[in-house]
Amino acid sequence: MSDQLTFTNPVTRFPEITPPKQDQPEPGLDAELIPGTDRGEESYRGTGRLEGRRALITGADSGIGAAVAIAFAREGSDVALNYLPQEERDAQHIAGVIREAGRTAVLLPGDLTDADFCRRLVEDAVEGLGGLDALVNNAGRQIAVESLEEIDDQQWEDTYAVNIHAMFRITQAALKHLPAGSTIVNSTSIQAYQPSPTLVDYASTKAAINNFTKGLAQQLAPRGIRVNAVAPGPIWTPLQVSDGQPKEALP
Repeated sequence: MSDQLTFTNPVTRFPEITPPKQDQPEPGLDAELIPGTDRGEESYRGTGRLEGRRALITGADSGIGAAVAIAFAREGSDVALNYLPQEERDAQHIAGVIREAGRTAVLLPGDLTDADFCRRLVEDAVEGLGGLDALVNNAGRQIAVESLEEIDDQQWEDTYAVNIHAMFRITQAALKHLPAGSTIVNSTSIQAYQPSPTLVDYASTKAAINNFTKGLAQQLAPRGIRVNAVAPGPIWTPLQVSDGQPKEALP
């Protein structure tokens, strides 16, 4: 496969896929997804743009988070990976790719609905990496539900706990470690702008992330810390087949 720097036709660069019907329990594993995701193992070539940097990435075991971890490592950054304990198999694979790139991988499994863990996560990342100058708040929870009446308190609270409360806690804990020139990147979604009727809780957290990012960017600019958000559309990841989409909406 060509890499991202190869001159090629973008229309035909990636093959069309017709996935078989599949269903995984939450949170889902890349290792069991058919076809597997393109996280950059064979398609991303680094150019040293992050040489010597130290990054903490949440949700780094699969999908977008794993692709970010691989890209950061190949650009020269050491990486601390957060993920759920059930995702250990995926995380070990990504850690191996990072180490093959000659960078340090620090594995930090844990549940972001736990406020104490969120704060401890930052301290463990700083200890493992020897500092911190990049934070990628990528972890997210998405469960499709047909009607508002079907969303129970636990789902609502868990979605907010992972998607926005953890982002607040981790970012707050990281600030004392981030020197001028550091970067915070938050994963939001097209759902913040075009919410799906089956993702009321998820989409509302993504709108909250947008506002959190805009306000924090202004607050931290005088300190020389950049804060940005990335809003992707649907991506083929384990989230999609572990109730992130209605079954009939899957390809």
